[in-house]
Amino acid sequence: MNYGRKKASQKRKKITSKSAMQSKRLGVRLFKAFLLCILVVGLVGMIGVGIFAKRIIDRTPDVSAADIKPKGFTTFVYADDGVTETARFVTSGSNRVYKTLDEIPAYLQHAFVAIEDERFYKHNGIDLQGIARAAFVGITSGDFSEGASTITQQLIKNNVFPNFVNEKTFYDSLERKLQEQVLALEIEKKMDKNTILESYMNTINLGQNSLGVQSASKRYFNKDVSELTLSECAVIAGIIQNPTGYNPITNPEQNQKRQHIVLKYMLKQGYITQEEYDAALADDVYARIQNVNTITSVESPYTYFVDALSEQVIHDLQEQLGYTETQAYNAVYSGGLSIFSTQNLGMQQICDEEMNNDANYPRLKEYGLDYALTVTRADGTAENYGSQDIKSFVKATYGSEQGLLYSTEDEARAVIEQWKATIAQEGDTYDEVVNLSPQPQASLTLMEQSTGYIKAMVGGRGTKATSLALNRAYTGSKRQPGSCFKILAAYAPALDAKGKTLATVVRDEPYKLTNGKTLRNAEGTYGGDTTIRRAIAKSTNVVAVKISDEITQQLGFNYCEKFGITTLVKKKEINGDIYSDISQTLSLGGITDGIYNFELCAAYAAIANGGVYHSPTLYSKILDHDGGVLLENVGETRTVIKDSTAALLTSAMEDVVTSGTGYGFKLPNMPVAGKTGTTSDNKDIWFCGFTPYYTCAVWAGYDDNKELSGDTYFHSRIWSSVMSRVHTGLQTKQFTMPASVERKSVCAITGKLPTNGCPVITEYFAKDTLPTQYCPGHKSEKDKDEEEEDEDSSNNSSNTTNSTNTDNTSDEGNTPEPEPEPEPEPSP
Repeated sequence: MNYGRKKASQKRKKITSKSAMQSKRLGVRLFKAFLLCILVVGLVGMIGVGIFAKRIIDRTPDVSAADIKPKGFTTFVYADDGVTETARFVTSGSNRVYKTLDEIPAYLQHAFVAIEDERFYKHNGIDLQGIARAAFVGITSGDFSEGASTITQQLIKNNVFPNFVNEKTFYDSLERKLQEQVLALEIEKKMDKNTILESYMNTINLGQNSLGVQSASKRYFNKDVSELTLSECAVIAGIIQNPTGYNPITNPEQNQKRQHIVLKYMLKQGYITQEEYDAALADDVYARIQNVNTITSVESPYTYFVDALSEQVIHDLQEQLGYTETQAYNAVYSGGLSIFSTQNLGMQQICDEEMNNDANYPRLKEYGLDYALTVTRADGTAENYGSQDIKSFVKATYGSEQGLLYSTEDEARAVIEQWKATIAQEGDTYDEVVNLSPQPQASLTLMEQSTGYIKAMVGGRGTKATSLALNRAYTGSKRQPGSCFKILAAYAPALDAKGKTLATVVRDEPYKLTNGKTLRNAEGTYGGDTTIRRAIAKSTNVVAVKISDEITQQLGFNYCEKFGITTLVKKKEINGDIYSDISQTLSLGGITDGIYNFELCAAYAAIANGGVYHSPTLYSKILDHDGGVLLENVGETRTVIKDSTAALLTSAMEDVVTSGTGYGFKLPNMPVAGKTGTTSDNKDIWFCGFTPYYTCAVWAGYDDNKELSGDTYFHSRIWSSVMSRVHTGLQTKQFTMPASVERKSVCAITGKLPTNGCPVITEYFAKDTLPTQYCPGHKSEKDKDEEEEDEDSSNNSSNTTNSTNTDNTSDEGNTPEPEPEPEPEPSP
């Protein structure tokens, strides 16, 4: 390198030359322009970011403190003691039981804070230190999975942005994250730390369909959250980050690793001592979890009572409060209600035991098949089949009409396989449902008549396989009531509104109906002059229809509706024919659609309650999630018949049990009044009766209407066994007569005041129907027959009813079984 004077002078001249100076100035200008461009781009970028951020902030929802509190809670059902829990209604996303912070142990609070947000009590909703740490870890390791969300942000994410898991783009995620931070700052100004933590601990998903710490505590440890130990608290806190991966039941080893981290953080942050830490690590908590799981993992279907309760509550929320069906459903299954049911668990247990006691059904056990099948063919098409396909196959193959009734379960399954072979194709896959229920079936409703409270309900015999299964005691099944309807449709209105008495005499004889058929009694015999009392005791068809004709079927229909029967048909078209229950067979229980067990029970309970009807109810009170009364005593109460009418019917129905068709329903410890009901061909058998305490209705029969044969009195064993046990320990009471009833001696033949030569009986009368006329004396039977023959045609022609139905009842007590009569179908 030449550093001589000449070279230095040349270099200096070159640098200071005009061209060099111009190049230098250009470079400076270019550099300044570059810096200016960077500044402009930066400013534009900042403006863009600002506009972008402002747009996101402007789209941030307005949120109050109430908005970030958890939603969707378990509804609890309690027995009639108001304390014992009997059921829970919960739908997906609602298995949550709210607990206040003072009910949650400090260990669990500290565990959550230690593992999720160690600076929770110091930051203002956003943890800048945590964000910086997460960014550093991400840059240095390339793993940006470490989160920096505070508990406040997590709470907002879960309750304000519940669909965050469906974010599809980076922009969606960024927008939600920025909005979280904005809202976190706002919420921390409106809510204190304890309230935020409480809401968070009641919100968080903790696996196994457990939302919130109380549900998790019950699921994993079967204890209240307040009872959790340190080691158990660390287990639950360890679930938060990954409810599936850290599930202590299915992934106990992974949860244990996380539990140790939780305990380590608690120790490091000063929440626990070394001794507490060591003791928690030594606790064999996972063995307890597995033991609890074997107990709590099996979910039982709701009982028949609870099924009916949910249906009634949903109905009442719509009718009483104007809810839509969806709103009512959501209130019941995710509204966190407290439903105080009328169910008495002791009585329910008695009813369940007797209904499922095979000794009450000697030699009566077949199996009814309910079947459904979806076949997916190899080409992806689906075909659906049901019970009717099985029935048609059996009829075509074996010539039997009873394709859904089998002697054994194995026999039923064998027939299913035979049928499936007829439709099978290569590559099929099957989705099959097979339900086999014991037959004949039965149902029962037990009610407290003074309140209308249903104390127990059984909707079927056998093990209940699913929730919301066929409930034969509630609205799932309508059956013909038989002669139980004589009381409601004929005798109650006759005594209550038409001046009839129990001493009123009606001639029991062959009687032509308006359709031209002759009405018969079950025994095929007639009793001549018969009082209403005796007609009730012996369940005489002719007398009931004659009374119904006299008072009119319209009046009988009206009374049945007053008694709460909702299934009657005024006018209905079926296959082009018009049907109506305003017909001669109404009083015999031959109606178009049948009735519900619980409604018949409520109707008889009104008689037992002195004529005052309480609509049958399954709950007494419902509280909302905040403890306010939502519904209370909504059942309707009305007077259906006079107290005198109720007392007279009760007295007559006592004779049903002591000397009539219901002789087998007597109780050893309490008087009973009631009425039997048996349809022709013995397809439905009933007894609805009451004591001074309770009313009980029992129905029995085959689901597919097969005729009962052999033992047709097994329902008497069910009813008597249930009621005898229910009344154990209760003080014996007698039915009493009100002041509106008076006892009077009358002629046994005419029901009038007796004269010389009259056979005299003593009868009860409503005071406004006391007899005032004296008996005119008695003609011979021959003279009476001749006299009445002359009047017979005019009597029948004056009958203007529109019925074409025929007798649908046959009642019997301990008498030999009568020859079955053809069962009529309701006719137009």
